[in-house]
This record gives sequence, C-alpha cells and structure tokens, in this order.
Amino acid sequence: MGKRKSRLYRKPSTRGVGDEDPLISDLLSKQRSDRENLTLTTHPIRTLSLFTLATVEYLKGWSLYILKHLGLFVFLTVLVVACGAALFVVDGPHEKLVKEVLRYASFSLWWVALGVASSIGLGSGLHTFVLYLGPHIAFFTIKSLHCGRVDLKTAPYDTIQLKTAPSWLEKDCSDFGPPLFTSLPGSLVKIPLSKILPHVQLEAVLWGLGTALGELPPYFISRAASLSGSKIEAMEEFDMNSSSKEGSGLSAKLDQAKHWLFSHSQRLNFGTILILASVPNPLFDLAGIMCGQFGIPFWEFFLATLIGKAIIKTHIQTVFIIMLINNQLLELVEKRLIWVFGHVPGMKNVLPEMMAKLHSVKEKYLSTPVPSSVSPATKGKQWKFSLSMVWNTIVWLMLVNFFAKIVTSTAQNFLKKQQQLELNKKKLSFAKNNGSFKANGSFKVNGTAST
Repeated sequence: MGKRKSRLYRKPSTRGVGDEDPLISDLLSKQRSDRENLTLTTHPIRTLSLFTLATVEYLKGWSLYILKHLGLFVFLTVLVVACGAALFVVDGPHEKLVKEVLRYASFSLWWVALGVASSIGLGSGLHTFVLYLGPHIAFFTIKSLHCGRVDLKTAPYDTIQLKTAPSWLEKDCSDFGPPLFTSLPGSLVKIPLSKILPHVQLEAVLWGLGTALGELPPYFISRAASLSGSKIEAMEEFDMNSSSKEGSGLSAKLDQAKHWLFSHSQRLNFGTILILASVPNPLFDLAGIMCGQFGIPFWEFFLATLIGKAIIKTHIQTVFIIMLINNQLLELVEKRLIWVFGHVPGMKNVLPEMMAKLHSVKEKYLSTPVPSSVSPATKGKQWKFSLSMVWNTIVWLMLVNFFAKIVTSTAQNFLKKQQQLELNKKKLSFAKNNGSFKANGSFKVNGTAST
C-alpha cells in the first residue's frame, strides 16, 4: 500500500509538476478547437487534403493487411467472382437461374445497404426509412387499395432500387385483373393488414438487418478502445461535459437523457438492449458505444440489436404506415369524429355537410393514381415545378450532407492522430527537461531527487 502511495504522490512545491498540467491542458484545448473548426465550410482545402491523406493511409494499411493475412481469402474471392462472371457471360440453360440469383442479390444488398446507411455514423446517417422504405410501403398500400388486390409484384424483388422503379407502380389496375377486395355501397375498399404486410415484409426486414449491422462499428471501436485501456472521443466528451450542460431546450433534454443512460450503463443487458433497439430513439448509438466500453459480449449485443431492429421495430413502423393509409383506419377515425362532434352542442346540424366535404376530399385523394412517368409527347416541352422535383432535391441535399459529414469526420480523425503525435512529443520533451518518475516513486527535477 505504501509503495502505491509513493508512486502516486507528487510534492506540491516541486517545480515542473505544476507546470505540466497547464501546458498540456492548453495544448489539448487548442487541439480540440482546431478539430471542431475543421469543416468543409470553414477550411475546405485543408479538410479535403486531410481526407485524401486519411483515405490513402487507410487503403495502404488495408492492402498490406490483406496481402499479409488474407492472401488465400482474396484468391478464393477472386476465383468465385471469376466463376460467377463466366456463368453470367456464357450462354446456356443456367442463364435464367443466374440472372434470377443476381436479381435477388441486388435486391437484398440494396435494402441492407439502405439500412446500414440509416444507422451508421453516430446520428449522421441517411434517413432512408423516410426516403425509401416508408414511401415504398405507402405506395404499395395505396396501389393495393386503388386496385382492390395485393398481388401486384411480379417477384419479391419487384421494388424500388437504385435506378429502377417497381413494375407495378406505373401499371393500370386493369393489367392486374378484376378487384379481389370490393367495397360495400357507401364504404371504402377494405384490405386486411395481414394481406398487405407479407408483400412488403421482406424488404422491411432486410432494411432492419442493415440498421442492426450499422450499429456494429461504434461497438467494435469502443470495444477496441476499452481493451487498450483508453476511451473513445464520445465517452471522453461525456466525462468532460457531464456537469456543465444545463438548460431547458430540446438539445439540453437530449443531453440529459444521454447522461442518464451513461450513468446507468452498468445495468445494460440483453433485455435493456432489446428494448432500446425496439423503439425509434436517437440514443442507441450511445448504447452501442457503452456496450463496447463496458465489455458486453458481442453476441449478446448483436442478437438483442438484431431482434429489436430487424423484427420488432421494423414491424412497428411498417404496420403503422399501412394502418395510416389503409381505409379501415380512415373509417375508424371518421366514426370517432362523428361520435365526438355528435355530442357537441350545435354541431349536429353542421355535421352532415362537414362529412360530405371530408368524403369528397378523401375520395379525391384515394382515387388519385400513383405517380407515373410523363409521356414522351409532353416530356421536355415545358418545365413544371412538381412534387417529384422537390422530393429529389431533398434527397440530393441529404446525400450531399451525408457525404460532407463523412469527409469532415474522416479529416478530423486524421488530424486527431497528428495532434496525438505532437502531444506525445511535447510530453517527451517535458519529461526530458523536468525529470520523470522512477519505479520507487521519486523523480528528478534539474538533477535533484524528490519524493
């Protein structure tokens, strides 16, 4: 015990001990400020140059690692890809099967990649559910209600993809045949939820699988930092700012929720991770970081995340959108409104006229076909400010913002590595000039030993 105390004790009056903390603290503060100011808007040239250097260093490191450790794996991968390309190019009875497999592979990779893009990046990911999966489910539900049947797809992979739209989106209802679900007089078409859900379930689960995979990088980075005895930057910021953030705004409330989760991180287990993953929340990235930092086993973290995101949360969101657009929900809301307004004095006389207007608006909305392509005769004759153009603009702006954040974050991390080297040199220089601790707990200052 005495030996431990002698190692930790520093004499307050000794010159050099009190000088280290202010110097290092000032340097750390300056370095943090430099990283925060390094953005594409403030220093575009420096940010892009650091991003380029980081990319080159990353590719060089991975190339050396692959050549040293994964030579056989790379050889087998190249062999499999070559065989697959040969099967695809050479004609034969297998051609149809190969194309079908490639369609399924492309479909799966597309939706999984969208899920990864949605959850990766510590909150800076693309909101691909709002951009792609949500509208896809909504369009399919509207088309099913409009045509009175759910067998619209030619195959499970008949969905929106990178440059292609689903085949059913632009078809007329007569192309699918007579309606299988008809409406009663004075009622809307009713299609059970259990009939619509299976036709959009596969892409939704694949998207959820991607969101679960996108949560792994924060876990692995934090896990590696924990095993090396250090903390990642996100954890350091919580330690530094845990007592300094006060306020009543939304940002302050979110910070308070993060600090609460951080303070209860020792209680994380399969059940709590499953609950956090099953509901949409902006704090799950932090949960992944803490699971890695505090040694939660990988399979416990991943299985809870996979079940919560790919099964529970995905189905909650999908069912919500279907019910939001389904006529059954509209009729239920209409009945509740009639009951509420029927008990309000003076509203009984106005209620029939109000319901008639609501019916006309509702029928106009539901009878509007899903947007189709513009005919070649009118295409290019005039430019129109359409909703599609606005939506595409929003998507491109979000893509630009997403890649800008990637560039900025990569450049800042590379700058942090350079700053760490500079900090180590400063510490080494300080130790040479002012002395260093010895194994028995003493240190030398200007040639004089002290304890």
